[in-house]
Amino acid sequence: MDKVRAEIGVYGGSGFYAFQEDVEEVKIETPYGAPSDLIALTVIGGKRVAFLPRHGRRHQLPPHMIPYRANAWAMKELGVTRIISPSASGSLQPHIKPGDFVVCDQFVDRTWGRKDTFYDGPIATHIMGAEPYCSELRELAVQVIKSKGIPCHERGTVVVIQGPRFSTRSESAWYTQMGWEVVNMTQYPEVVLARELQMCYVNISLITDYDAGCVGLPGIEPVTADEVIKVLQANNERVRSVILEMIERMPTGPCPECSKALEGARLD
Repeated sequence: MDKVRAEIGVYGGSGFYAFQEDVEEVKIETPYGAPSDLIALTVIGGKRVAFLPRHGRRHQLPPHMIPYRANAWAMKELGVTRIISPSASGSLQPHIKPGDFVVCDQFVDRTWGRKDTFYDGPIATHIMGAEPYCSELRELAVQVIKSKGIPCHERGTVVVIQGPRFSTRSESAWYTQMGWEVVNMTQYPEVVLARELQMCYVNISLITDYDAGCVGLPGIEPVTADEVIKVLQANNERVRSVILEMIERMPTGPCPECSKALEGARLD
């Protein structure tokens, strides 16, 4: 693509499909097939933004079938250097309540069989994994979330499970006992693919319910579908306002750290 059509990318999570009304929808072809859906281009605060619902706008793609590589490649093709990634998630700890936001800084991968790299050879490429999320975007997200009075956890480890089923009680109890905070089905390989393409990436986990391992702990009862939907809808309204302000306050271009993610990663 000859010209930059977007600077900032937004992946929409469950129930978060309509972002702006004044948009241009574009179809992007990639070497890895089609992305999850058409990409909506718009302008916010003078910045060009690309929005892509990771599950498709009709939620037709379960987590293990999302074309993660195509999605990341399409964003890069449009010129995106920074990605904001909200996602509906479950809490693994009693102090992280439904309605809270968690700005994750670590993940634990419990998926299998997903295409999780652009580098299958012949040049071996090993990106550093110690700090997978963009520290600059994380700081901005925390500032904006707190400024809006939303309960915010500045750090957290997200356990990424394969899906589409939810965890058993024993699996969830294990994650809780390990001290991890959030469970989700889409953060891996989304975050590492963005890093391989040297794009900044931040996750905002929108807590909709307590996971199975927390149920039975003091003060925590099994959640109902109605309660999850109610929290999700409230979260979507709040995360939209957070994303809009983040975009307006976001500097242009990638940060020095993420833009150099491939330095020293190749054995050639």
